[in-house]
Amino acid sequence: MKSHINKKSGLGTKSVWAGELDEFPGQASQVPVFHSVTYNYKDLDYWHNVSLGKEEGHIYSRNTNPTVEVFEEKVRALEGAEAATSFSTGMAAISNTLFTFLRPGDRVVSIKDSYGGTSSIFLNFLPPMQVEVSLCETGNHEEMEAEIDKGCKLVYLETPTNPTLKLIDIARIVKKAKEQNALVVVDNTFATPINQNPLTLGADIVLHSATKFLGGHSDAMGGVVCGAKDLVQKIFHYREITGATLHPMSAYLLARGIKTLELRIERQNENAMQLARFLQEQSQVEEVFYPGLESHKHHDVAKKQMHGFGGMLSFSLKGDFEAVKKFLPQLRYAHLAASLGAVGTLAGPPRVTSHVELTAEERAHLGIPEGLVRFSVGIENIEDIKEDILQALKNI
Repeated sequence: MKSHINKKSGLGTKSVWAGELDEFPGQASQVPVFHSVTYNYKDLDYWHNVSLGKEEGHIYSRNTNPTVEVFEEKVRALEGAEAATSFSTGMAAISNTLFTFLRPGDRVVSIKDSYGGTSSIFLNFLPPMQVEVSLCETGNHEEMEAEIDKGCKLVYLETPTNPTLKLIDIARIVKKAKEQNALVVVDNTFATPINQNPLTLGADIVLHSATKFLGGHSDAMGGVVCGAKDLVQKIFHYREITGATLHPMSAYLLARGIKTLELRIERQNENAMQLARFLQEQSQVEEVFYPGLESHKHHDVAKKQMHGFGGMLSFSLKGDFEAVKKFLPQLRYAHLAASLGAVGTLAGPPRVTSHVELTAEERAHLGIPEGLVRFSVGIENIEDIKEDILQALKNI
């Protein structure tokens, strides 16, 4: 796809211009939404070449679509990847990637703190397919390296993790994985390409739930995978058959959201950092989890591999879930909802959001206290967010 940007362009410029053509149909300045399922060809030889991938074009929107292509190109440019392909949801991106590369007898090494849906694939779906899964303590690099040394086909990382914001040293784990010729897949949803670029640290594949920060407005669902062209092509062909295709209207909304990604993330980084320090001073708060805090046990890793610490944080309240039930409904500037990464603040406990599938005992085993609040900081004025939290804390 012809593009106005190049590798040296800044992230803000890439967010706006990547995938934008010199001329859209009708001389439109903004990306049109192509709802067409099929594409008309008068020249059968040209049609055949497009079908074989020898020439650019589109055949059927389950496979490719012009609007979807613009979204993919923006994320590809931001992650510095050779190629990208998209999906109907973030979980579709995760599941399609895993099922593309794993076969009976293969082995996966990952972490215990991955997103609940991802964890469900590791615990409930892969073992019946005779795929061995080893889940390590998140942040215990020695344990993970020892498990990789036993041999594996794929290493799956999520950093920062959901919801306790633990971190993994990507470059360190990549080095060990390459000794076993294992693929390294990194879920970069929490960090975004603005704050972290796993491919530059040696990872093979980076993926996102585009529903979150990339879209930024909680009005469109999608997922995306980036990496080397040959790897992405394999995932693309699997997605062609499974049919987890991104809808063109969703692609339009996600691409539009990405145009303000750098601005939004800079504001959310700033807000989250201020809020984390503010929460540390509150007597009702037991612990704050944010990689930008010097007290965070993985702060050194965050400083090494992240450009910013992100808009996600979590904190535990004294009084466990009873305190959470009193606190959350009093918030005026926060949606109590299951998603994250939007321009408006979103808050909720893991027991009804990221880890609803797990029991209280299982959450405790993962280091997720019942009094934990996951807080996706929006772009509101930080003083208003602080004041809102203060008045809500008075109800505990």
